[in-house]
Amino acid sequence: MKTTVKKFVSGAAATLLLAGVGLGENSYAAPHCQPIGGTVMTNFAVVNASTTLGVVDGDLKGAVAATILNITQGSNGTVVFTVQHHFVTQSGDVILTDVATATSTVVAPGLYAILNYPVHITGGTGRFAGATGDFNNIGAADLSTGRTVFRYSGQVCFAPSD
Repeated sequence: MKTTVKKFVSGAAATLLLAGVGLGENSYAAPHCQPIGGTVMTNFAVVNASTTLGVVDGDLKGAVAATILNITQGSNGTVVFTVQHHFVTQSGDVILTDVATATSTVVAPGLYAILNYPVHITGGTGRFAGATGDFNNIGAADLSTGRTVFRYSGQVCFAPSD
């Protein structure tokens, strides 16, 4: 009986050890991707007339500054904003992004409905070092009052752990 229990315990321990090694290899071999979503609220003219500053809630919780680099007329009466973002999470990690374009339509003088606003994550610091991902925004920008609000959703893939 003792020999049978010993063999069972030894076999179970070996199985757990090998399973743990296999899981460890998988977590290091591929990035870990997860869905993200939340809201962004900013105000213009905090830094300068073309830069917003505000809060990010949800999975990227922290702060954001967004500078409008250019505004152009798009197709079908749309207006396209070219924007550079600077994200810092609540824990102090920086999230780097490509320059983004926000396609909008005019709802009223100075009020824009943001129809499509994809943002591409290119890395960062801390947890976001080596991360990649994409999220899209919808929302509104009221240039007459200097306020914006957005809802974002997408995915971020974190670099494999060392």
